[in-house]
Amino acid sequence: MAAVSLRLGDLVWGKLGRYPPWPGKIVNPPKDLKKPRGKKCFFVKFFGTEDHAWIKVEQLKPYHAHKEEMIKINKGKRFQQAVDAVEEFLRRAKGKDQDLTIPESSTVKGIMAGPMAAFKWQPAVSEPVKDADPHFHHFLLSQTEKPAVCYQAITKKLKICEEETGSTSIQAADSTAVNGSITPTDKKIGFLGLGLMGSGIVSNLLKMGHTVTVWNRTAEKEGARLGRTPAEVVSTCDITFACVSDPKAAKDLVLGPSGVLQGIRPGKCYVDMSTVDADTVTELAQVIVSRGGRFLEAPVSGNQQLSNDGMLVILAAGDRGLYEDCSSCFQAMGKTSFFLGEVGNAAKMMLIVNMVQGSFMATIAEGLTLAQVTGQSQQTLLDILNQGQLASIFLDQKCQNILQGNFKPDFYLKYIQKDLRLAIALGDAVNHPTPMAAAANEVYKRAKALDQSDNDMSAVYRAYIH
Repeated sequence: MAAVSLRLGDLVWGKLGRYPPWPGKIVNPPKDLKKPRGKKCFFVKFFGTEDHAWIKVEQLKPYHAHKEEMIKINKGKRFQQAVDAVEEFLRRAKGKDQDLTIPESSTVKGIMAGPMAAFKWQPAVSEPVKDADPHFHHFLLSQTEKPAVCYQAITKKLKICEEETGSTSIQAADSTAVNGSITPTDKKIGFLGLGLMGSGIVSNLLKMGHTVTVWNRTAEKEGARLGRTPAEVVSTCDITFACVSDPKAAKDLVLGPSGVLQGIRPGKCYVDMSTVDADTVTELAQVIVSRGGRFLEAPVSGNQQLSNDGMLVILAAGDRGLYEDCSSCFQAMGKTSFFLGEVGNAAKMMLIVNMVQGSFMATIAEGLTLAQVTGQSQQTLLDILNQGQLASIFLDQKCQNILQGNFKPDFYLKYIQKDLRLAIALGDAVNHPTPMAAAANEVYKRAKALDQSDNDMSAVYRAYIH
């Protein structure tokens, strides 16, 4: 959008990131919400939603001058409802002024989702979800009698306390820190995502004396009632961590109905531990910061066992102060952490690490199958490798998986293939060749075609024997 001359009180069309323009009004921000550095921007309250954000001036257009244009390109019912809200505001304004300034204590009510959530409405809490897109159904927290398996595994060792807010706050039955060198932060911690990695991370946070509020997204919860949400966790916690599967899941978690963004207020902190591409994490950082939040990316190198053991390697980038605030949490979940500078650096480094790991795993599988078809002992090959320079826990464990035919997931095959794909795209973006990763990626794709997606990455072996 072209830059225009605007001022406080103007009605505008505002555009943020990849989302379409939405009607809003330039208003005074809360006193405790600082203006972002850099390009000129205005604080906009969007009509028909509870959303508000700092929007760069080049992403704004006057409402009246571009109304017909916007109505022609946006035909959705929710969009029309927002336009109707503007017209109603104008009708009322003829008789008296209407103040849309957001009060300092404003909190997101979680009743509707706005432009940050792809302009999809959030149903009232008491209403069943009817109109939400199918891929948003997993945002429901189970309040049924049968919690998710991964949640059960954690709560066996925990006492669960229902807070007045309705969020689930969990503490270790013995909250004394196991490691005396770690003093748990007094900040309230939230965690979104209890998958292979998340479950172990949360357990270790609890062992070290942190109080953690959790939320999980699984397809099995589609039939559950709308209850606890990512927005609620963020709004009740000081620092919220998230660990989900891929770029789409990471975006849905933040931008979807009752998503993270709906709970962000000035000073709220969000740490994304998902392995995604730099563009995704940069977009998420932008929208979090635009609402006055603080953002840190912190993907982790490791697997389920290392997560359970608190031995992950954490790669962080973004808000340095937030990185330091997470010190006790990172000590609880990992053996070391690296701060890599600006947002996007950790995503790039994590993809490179997993590219090397995924390619190595494919080479191991290739070597074992070549040994087999040439009449050599696979066990003897492993014994030789374990006595040489390639000896490692990773090599031994993955070879043992193959020799025993045990492909119980420690790192899902579908996720290492996703990381290889993103790493190849990273290379393409800077015109750097990645032929080894590309070859490995094809083998993993073959394994996925053989229904190995939900097995361990070592199941890539099966791509060579079928």
